[in-house]
Amino acid sequence: MSEPPVSLALTALHIPHRLFTHPGPVHSLEQAADERGQTPEQVVRSLLFRLEEGRYLMVLAAGSGQVSWAALRGHLGVKRLTTADRDEVQSVTGYPIGAVAPFGLSTPMPVLIDSSVAEQTEVSIGSGVRGTTVILSTADLLAGLGDAQVVSLRDEKMD
Repeated sequence: MSEPPVSLALTALHIPHRLFTHPGPVHSLEQAADERGQTPEQVVRSLLFRLEEGRYLMVLAAGSGQVSWAALRGHLGVKRLTTADRDEVQSVTGYPIGAVAPFGLSTPMPVLIDSSVAEQTEVSIGSGVRGTTVILSTADLLAGLGDAQVVSLRDEKMD
């Protein structure tokens, strides 16, 4: 297999990382974390939101915690936003659902990082290829994303 696109993007940014390929299909967040030798909170999901036609935002969230729509709308100062559908995710990011990451995107966009991600020392993100993940330190993830903001976007009742 050739090097996944997210790994190529990280290498170009001189960000240390390693790849992990799952031995078979992944059916749950818990399975993915276990096979990677991580906790579910170390698995970072890259969620794509549509703000308006042609304008998108990526939110990184750790584990299975839900992003608070109210907190996200409040932070952005918008009244309406939606999640992107499967076809949009592929066309806007260049990656299939389950392999999305904030690096090497087809369409540049702002990235918000939920504070749950910053609580980890090491995380895994999509590689651009299903079944393969990129593992890196949280400090390197944050450094690689430069001006991405870390904000609390979780539902209060989940904290």
